[in-house]
Amino acid sequence: MLRASRLLPLLAVTSCVTGPSNPNEPPPARVELAAPASDAWYTHAVFYELFVRSFQDSNGDGKGDLPGLISRLDYLNDGDPSTTTDLGVDALWLMPVFASPSYHGYDVTDYERVNPDYGTNEDLERLCAEAHRRGMRVIVDLVINHSSSQHPWFIDSASSPGSARRDWYQWSDKDLGWKPPWDIFANGSTWHALNGAYYYGVFWSGMPDLNLRTPAVREEVKRLASFWLAKGVDGFRLDAARYLIETGGGLTGQADTAETHAFWREFSEHVRSVKPDAVLVGEAWTTTPLIATYYGSTARLPQGDELPLNFNFPLSEALLKAAQSGDGNGIALKLSEMSGRYPAGVADAPFLTNHDNIRVATQLAGKPGPLVTAASVMLTLPGSPFLYYGEELGLANGPTSRDEDKRTPMPWDSSASGGFTTGSPWFALAPGHERTNVATQTDDPGSLLSRYRALIRARHASPALERGGLTLLTSTRGRAPTLAFLRTLGSERVLVVHNLGDTSETTGPLELEAESLEPLFTDASVGSPGRSGTAWSLTLPGRATGIWRLR
Repeated sequence: MLRASRLLPLLAVTSCVTGPSNPNEPPPARVELAAPASDAWYTHAVFYELFVRSFQDSNGDGKGDLPGLISRLDYLNDGDPSTTTDLGVDALWLMPVFASPSYHGYDVTDYERVNPDYGTNEDLERLCAEAHRRGMRVIVDLVINHSSSQHPWFIDSASSPGSARRDWYQWSDKDLGWKPPWDIFANGSTWHALNGAYYYGVFWSGMPDLNLRTPAVREEVKRLASFWLAKGVDGFRLDAARYLIETGGGLTGQADTAETHAFWREFSEHVRSVKPDAVLVGEAWTTTPLIATYYGSTARLPQGDELPLNFNFPLSEALLKAAQSGDGNGIALKLSEMSGRYPAGVADAPFLTNHDNIRVATQLAGKPGPLVTAASVMLTLPGSPFLYYGEELGLANGPTSRDEDKRTPMPWDSSASGGFTTGSPWFALAPGHERTNVATQTDDPGSLLSRYRALIRARHASPALERGGLTLLTSTRGRAPTLAFLRTLGSERVLVVHNLGDTSETTGPLELEAESLEPLFTDASVGSPGRSGTAWSLTLPGRATGIWRLR
């Protein structure tokens, strides 16, 4: 494998467009991210996150379900690489599908049973089989930081201090007064009164934390992972990955503890023993240096011995800020920080927004240019990108910041119910769905949906774009109206340039050892590259992208 550092004799870098710099300052350090050291399927996959309740209803009860999702799989990937009408994603992430009293499902009452609203265990097995037939994998949310307070385990645990499952949760004879670790100034405690004692629940009283110090709990969690892997699931998204095992109150005791990392190593080893190619994706919503620790050690396993994919929350913020401002400096700085903090050879998991965020279309005020920019940059960066359902359409958030308004039904057409159900939707569709829907955009070559499809196809057509390393060509100093980088894998070198702003910009000169630049994806208005010796310049209209293979 050719890592980015092997490019140094071939490439001289001049920043694209930068602000004034101090000539007495040393030049900025070269920013490089190595290609993943593992060739596992997930290192070159595009994931699609969806909320089953909001994707497609099959029986008219107004709630999406697994049979409905199966009926829409061809929209996501029809299994035929020669077609261009599917989105082309490689894997699905299903938000919680297990039995739960809540619409969101993050408080599980039965980890071995699919929520009856969504169907049956057999429906989930059929979904996995149908997805696999089309070349897609399926991962599901596995919520093991906490259960529902209505779970039989907790009911038993709370029944008596002498209960056999008393130590499956954390109990105290007094309120220890620990604040949430993300807000130590919050009112209230994370200890909740019940039956003359107090139990720990970091999120709320309805979701008591499981006590993963108890060997029986750890074994049960591993057994449940085995149970679903045997039914065809290809891995798990792991909620609240930072908060598993507490050693005391406060940020250092309630988050990112050594015991939490030790459990992830134990759990990851078990999952690999059951299904060696299964993936674990961690939700560690924190800073870049702390996210980096959740990969674990790469000394024995190149992908890390804890969680081989971790969501990149800081990069998400930088992507949205750049799309809004037209300045890519924040992205360049974040890539620089990642290159110094992430273990070499691990795979990133970039995304724009997810089910906990105000949707990207609303954050970007529905403006086509910034939406195009956000999609284009995210889908050309290293790692395994995650799309949130409807993002490819520019689907707006609902009218409030409630979680339900971030998870509204998928609009398939312009009808009152959006083609989502023949009944009354469980929740109102997002505003503007009459114009922002699949039917309206699917045959429009200028639509956002068409752009997502084309970018994903371009990504799949180039091993370097799928899983190559990155060498940043944009300076980390000053304003960056363009963002340029090389993606490299083996002998393939691919140049990616984005104009982040609304006006035309010219890069360069870029010193590239190349005889020609072969277009892989270029907006129609992008001109031909200019060359003088080894110096190349490129002029891109506002919000345009160009991707070229170096020959």
